[in-house]
Amino acid sequence: MTDQRSIRVVVADDQAIIRDGLVTVLGLLPDIEVVGEAEDGERAVALAAAEHPDVVLMDLRMPGLDGVAATERIVRQVPGTAILVLTTYADDESILSALRAGARGYLTKDAGRAELAAAVRAVASGQSTFAPEVGALLVSTLTGGTGTGSAPAPASSLSARFPTLTKREVEVLALVADGLSNGEIASALFVSVATVKTHINAIFAKLAVRDRAQAIAIVRS
Repeated sequence: MTDQRSIRVVVADDQAIIRDGLVTVLGLLPDIEVVGEAEDGERAVALAAAEHPDVVLMDLRMPGLDGVAATERIVRQVPGTAILVLTTYADDESILSALRAGARGYLTKDAGRAELAAAVRAVASGQSTFAPEVGALLVSTLTGGTGTGSAPAPASSLSARFPTLTKREVEVLALVADGLSNGEIASALFVSVATVKTHINAIFAKLAVRDRAQAIAIVRS
């Protein structure tokens, strides 16, 4: 036994059978404690304010206040709480809306028990985590590629604008421009932080910039 504090979690989903299943699965883990259940976004926000959980496991499509709006409120009102989205939807609009609202992780509901547990632990410790298909779609969207339901890549995509960069460097640059940290980029691309740093150093050299701010300014120019 250790004295390590349990990860406190609120589960938000409008479907009772899914909510009950998540509570059961998480309740079997020795380092995780479910401290509340919410059937909609308003209840999730209220529970987060009252309980200050480490993680809110958030569905996106709920009646009344949806998961994106609830995420935005919780991130603003209870900044110590991380949002882990768990939803059926993995389209680019849903993913980007959730991430812009402040979600730290994004899983689809076909995730296994081990993947869910690892994701809860990751976001509770300050990391970002994405299902593989979500990470791929996020990178595709940010680099101007095509994802599920997205438009064709514009002529001025990053690959065309910066032909000296490798495909991976373009992906890293796109995520840097979107404001992700090295750790978040590593999670999105399923590589180590050291690998991300290597790519960033190469990008800086090829673009003749000193830091992230200059790189972002070039991308957005």
